[in-house]
Amino acid sequence: RQIGGAQVSFHPAGHVPGSAQIRVEVDGEVWVASGDYKVVDDGLSDPFEPVRCHHFITESTFGLPVFRWAEQAAVAAEINAWWAGCAAQGKTAFLGAYALGKAQRLLSMLDPDIGPILTHTATENTNRVMRDQGITLPDTILADADLNPKDHRGAIVLAPPGALGSAWSKKFGPQETAFASGWMAVRGVRRRRAGDRGFIISDHADWDGLLSAIKATEAENIYVTHGYTDVFSRFLADSGWQAQVVPTQFEGETLDKDASE
Repeated sequence: RQIGGAQVSFHPAGHVPGSAQIRVEVDGEVWVASGDYKVVDDGLSDPFEPVRCHHFITESTFGLPVFRWAEQAAVAAEINAWWAGCAAQGKTAFLGAYALGKAQRLLSMLDPDIGPILTHTATENTNRVMRDQGITLPDTILADADLNPKDHRGAIVLAPPGALGSAWSKKFGPQETAFASGWMAVRGVRRRRAGDRGFIISDHADWDGLLSAIKATEAENIYVTHGYTDVFSRFLADSGWQAQVVPTQFEGETLDKDASE
């Protein structure tokens, strides 16, 4: 789009379906605001598209070297093995994940041959919107008040983190709970969540992903926002970039926020 003297375009960010970076060019000078992004192809979102620019505004939610993600296939195998184990013991598997993006990514990773896939209302509402947009998702069953858990033995239930351990979830009887988040890499978060399992998977770039994305832009000037901004911008500056922190009044996904939901 041409807006006054600025040429503005959107480019895939790979974060969740529909997420985009924003490129703005004025008189040959190019800025790109990344928003939230990840550089691995999750098979659901349009993959991250590196955009060459002079100035790049990057998130740094997981901007510490401790955050390095395993291959998605390996995490999927872990989750499916846990679910199958729960089913064999006559337990319902509850998997806590954000209703937008993360839940649908997990859906695409589940093996439906293990058992029924049930969804919390908030998750299913998002599924419906995505299906209406032409995004293919596995079949799911809405776990509303009318559902009888006894009719769905060996099921896995995808729900927002705050729904796990609620009165709604207790009607399913014997169960195990797990959380899917990049913050599961932090031992203290796993303890505070008090779930039976924690699976490390995030819709944000890890340390290596952040660095590869920044290098691919070929930008000299990097502006760091959200997350470990001070540490990450200092590392970038020490590595030769012109880097600085851009404070905002808005919060991204934070450790305390994620741990409390």
